[in-house]
Amino acid sequence: MTEHLLLAFSLTLMAGLATGIGSILAFFVSTTNTKFLSIALGFSAGVMIYVSMIEIFVKAQDSLVGALGKVSGNWVTVGGFFAGMLLIAMIDKFVPKQGNPHELKTVEDMKQPRVKDTALLKMGTFTALAIAIHNFPEGIATFTSTLQDPSLGIAIAVAIAIHNIPEGIAVSVPVYFATGDKKKAFKLSFLSGLSEPLGAIAAYFLLMPFLNDVMFGVIFASVAGIMVFISLDELLPAAQRYDEAHLSIYGLIGGMAIMAISLLLFI
Repeated sequence: MTEHLLLAFSLTLMAGLATGIGSILAFFVSTTNTKFLSIALGFSAGVMIYVSMIEIFVKAQDSLVGALGKVSGNWVTVGGFFAGMLLIAMIDKFVPKQGNPHELKTVEDMKQPRVKDTALLKMGTFTALAIAIHNFPEGIATFTSTLQDPSLGIAIAVAIAIHNIPEGIAVSVPVYFATGDKKKAFKLSFLSGLSEPLGAIAAYFLLMPFLNDVMFGVIFASVAGIMVFISLDELLPAAQRYDEAHLSIYGLIGGMAIMAISLLLFI
């Protein structure tokens, strides 16, 4: 159990700190590799959708049916799934519009003439706050999934890390553009990613004492809903904005295929 806890915290920290990778890319790479980002974001969506619907939802259903019976267990599973979607949709709704992390940036934006613009600094700060809020439930998802099934947790952590990279760029570009301060831009990006391990810590202290079959099933059903929503609302639209020649769909199918094969190998 201790080993699983350490792995769960480590994976959640790794996924969260991927926002810092996006920030570093914005400073040190001269051009945005849009083909790579399109494939990678599509791949991440494919992993999340497949693992949510084929593995996580089924595990939640098995747990809840076993604890509550066939009828009640299935109803609670479906309710938990859509409750997860509703949670992340409400977070989206109440995040300030000017800080929405879905507003994509490219590293080329760094090369534009800088202007001391407080509105841009405010936008970058709000974006960091928005990403931090989004990352909190993702941290819970990664942590609880790893505790239940480490191989599943690794797949989820990798998928979340990939989608956090463009978010790091989205924080860094407006902050650097407004201030000319790389350290400040990186710090905000880095801090926004730390909410992911904070989600894991919250899960450990608030959920672990009550973790039984019903609680586990509800959490897993909600995690499935959260991840499907993120895939449909964030990852696929972002992948298609960078898209060339349906690369995002090829990435999506590739992510599903690799996830399917990896799950088969652990049967």
